[in-house]
Amino acid sequence: MSNEQRWDQAIESLCEKINLKKEYYTTSSCAGRIVLIKALKEKAEDVFLFKTHEKISFSQLKKALASVKYKGLIYFKQETCILHVACKDLEGAVELLNKAKFAGWKRSGIIASGKRTICELMSTEKLELPITNDCKLLVDEDYLKLLVKEANSRLERVWEKIEKLDELI
Repeated sequence: MSNEQRWDQAIESLCEKINLKKEYYTTSSCAGRIVLIKALKEKAEDVFLFKTHEKISFSQLKKALASVKYKGLIYFKQETCILHVACKDLEGAVELLNKAKFAGWKRSGIIASGKRTICELMSTEKLELPITNDCKLLVDEDYLKLLVKEANSRLERVWEKIEKLDELI
């Protein structure tokens, strides 16, 4: 589940399938997202200025930027999928990890602690760059259009990898 205490639609089927198995259960998930975020050195509750788990349009981005009154540096981010799965044992974790890697989740690994073995499954699609500072746009509209196109394309690739892993489970 995400911070919102629900599954993102693009990862819901995969999470449900994993949770039906006796050897696994999900502990957190995100199907990928696009955000405008304050560039802060420490965590804060109001760090997100815009957030969606869907593709966006250029007009949506422009509207979100126009509504922001934050004076500091703001980053545009397209973040990849992430899924944490608690596994009954190391063998099950290795099996899940191998399926994830075959499906294209390249930044994945196993975290073993005293009580649980967790598979952290991540893909590589990601964008992160500053786009405003002191309420001034740092890039032109053509660049913003390209950014939207690239972020949406990367989200689509993420969702394809989620579907591929769903088929392998």
